Amino acid sequence: MSENKITFGLEKVHIAFLTDETTPTWDTPIHIPGAVSFTPEPQGDENKFYADNGPYFVYTTNNGYSAELSVALIPNTVIAEMLGWEIDSNGMLVETTDGEQKEFALMGQVLGDKNNLRFVYYRCKAARPGKGFSTRSESIEPNPDNLSITIMPIEINGKKVVKGQIEPNETNQVAYDGFFDAVLVPSAGGVD
Repeated sequence: MSENKITFGLEKVHIAFLTDETTPTWDTPIHIPGAVSFTPEPQGDENKFYADNGPYFVYTTNNGYSAELSVALIPNTVIAEMLGWEIDSNGMLVETTDGEQKEFALMGQVLGDKNNLRFVYYRCKAARPGKGFSTRSESIEPNPDNLSITIMPIEINGKKVVKGQIEPNETNQVAYDGFFDAVLVPSAGGVD
């Protein structure tokens, strides 16, 4: 159980490209500086069966999340790999219509009043980023990159999982400290 009373502030956003969905394994996480916001919205249905004049059985499906990620600027090398685009010999990012999207894990940290919370969404797929441009006026208004992301379940150690989150405590400091070195998967033994 969390010792935090509140959480605030997104930072340390990383992505790690999925290399094998069967095992599963991911590449080394890549830091994406300039995190602005991340808003996951749960996807799934709630089904109610009524008996004895009220809800008798309720079942909720977990189909992952739809999310929006806003960052100052996604590096061209990352967006090219993520969406199957190309960087040509001039260094120009070229959007192609037949690029194959790559799935990835999305990781980050949210500050807490007691402990910082680190999170990972294991199987994400991004759509083309939206970005508006406007003229400069008396003040400079940044134009962040906005990614629409579909977050899906993935099978790890025989269970369908969507995300994980960790706060430091006396038994998990090593896992917490190495969180951004590699994608941390749930232990095979489950909860103690």
